[in-house]
Amino acid sequence: MLILAFDTATDIATSALVSDGEILGERTSRAVTLLEDVDALLRQAGTHTREVDALAVGIGPGSFTGVRIGLSTARGLALALGVPVAGVSTLDALEAGAPGALAVIDARRHEVFVPGRALAPAALVVEPGRLCIGNGAVRYRDMFEAKGAEIPPDGDDRHVPRARFHAQLARDFRPAEEIEPLYLRLPDADKTRS
Repeated sequence: MLILAFDTATDIATSALVSDGEILGERTSRAVTLLEDVDALLRQAGTHTREVDALAVGIGPGSFTGVRIGLSTARGLALALGVPVAGVSTLDALEAGAPGALAVIDARRHEVFVPGRALAPAALVVEPGRLCIGNGAVRYRDMFEAKGAEIPPDGDDRHVPRARFHAQLARDFRPAEEIEPLYLRLPDADKTRS
């Protein structure tokens, strides 16, 4: 099965083309260049869009705009290509790249996303020696290391939600319109409504 996978929930967008578990190509960039990256991956692998069997997309949590870009792109591509989509948690993909680690994504507004919730970094309980990864772990490095957590160097690959892991974790392929974002908190626009 040829899977095109991508995630745009964090500041670093990732995309990958994976055929039956073999990585044919992978890119990192920004959400605004996602379609260019997809085109480059297909060309690099010498394949065509009609050969793609399914999509795997990061559903967040992360940047509201980033998550929407990824889901909108997945919906458009799925419709154009006539393929199903699987949604994969960005946190799960991070943790797949560093088994046993705790994924921590910067939620902005002095919060972080961890599996199942958003909370203040100071409220995160971290066992001494626990490996923490993700852009939230990097941003709040001093606080988490003071609690005994281990944080890889800033440029370490484990901080990036690699799309190859989205393809690996993808299950339950379905029509794109059934894939829902994982926000873990209301978007700012929804909080202003009474």
